[in-house]
Amino acid sequence: MNRLRTIFLAPSAAFTVILFLIPLSIIIAYSFLTRGVYGGVVGPWTLENYQRLFDPLYGIILWRSLVMSTLATILCLLIAFPLALFISRASDRAKGLYLYLVILPFWTSFLVRTYAWMFLLRDTGFINTILTSLHIINEPLPLLYNETAVVVGLVYGYLPFAVLPLFSNLDRLDKTLLEAAADLGATPWQALYKIVIPLCAPGLRAAGVLVFIPCLGAYLTPDLLGGGKSIMIGNLIQNQFTTARDWPFGAAISLALMALVMVLLVTLLRQDGEAAL
Repeated sequence: MNRLRTIFLAPSAAFTVILFLIPLSIIIAYSFLTRGVYGGVVGPWTLENYQRLFDPLYGIILWRSLVMSTLATILCLLIAFPLALFISRASDRAKGLYLYLVILPFWTSFLVRTYAWMFLLRDTGFINTILTSLHIINEPLPLLYNETAVVVGLVYGYLPFAVLPLFSNLDRLDKTLLEAAADLGATPWQALYKIVIPLCAPGLRAAGVLVFIPCLGAYLTPDLLGGGKSIMIGNLIQNQFTTARDWPFGAAISLALMALVMVLLVTLLRQDGEAAL
């Protein structure tokens, strides 16, 4: 059985080494090298790339990324929880339809959907045109190229990642617990606060992680909806590998971001383990 297990796991192990460990090793090596005069990487080995991470400018960008990602995650959870609860209470046929509508945006390119938000939010876009036509406003509102537009784009893009794990958790919730709470005189709000939310806490944490991590590393949404005014850590990494051609510093930032995410995940898993005990 051990030999058979090894044979079946060998392709997965090979793919892991080729597609993850080898590229990660290259990034780690690049982070300790020096930028060439015309880009690329050259010697000597140095720690300067990691020392540059402590520059206050990059600290501001990291702080902005953390704040905007946290805000987008909170908004996604606030929207996704009642939506997932509604879907879990629907009939079996309606559940399939609602889940289909939740994942339907994934059938369209993320870039196309982001451009659609640009058409909605720009000065001559749909929202400003409607408000102007109704004489609610006299001049277009600055809805695009700001941090609010970036948060809206992040919430829209990653909302399904919050709905699906919450639905999976709420759909398995024992309905008799709510009936027992009602028999004991609990109001719907009390049952929600004292029974539903505590029991779906693992789903809330999973949804938060699934939304927060891609939001933290996002670069397309801040680039298009922020217009270069709301640079996040993902944009900084992209600029180092493209415009600045400073691959060593870009590799150092990528590894620092990966380490930050790993610390958050380990902390979350430890909390889950303590809660299970």
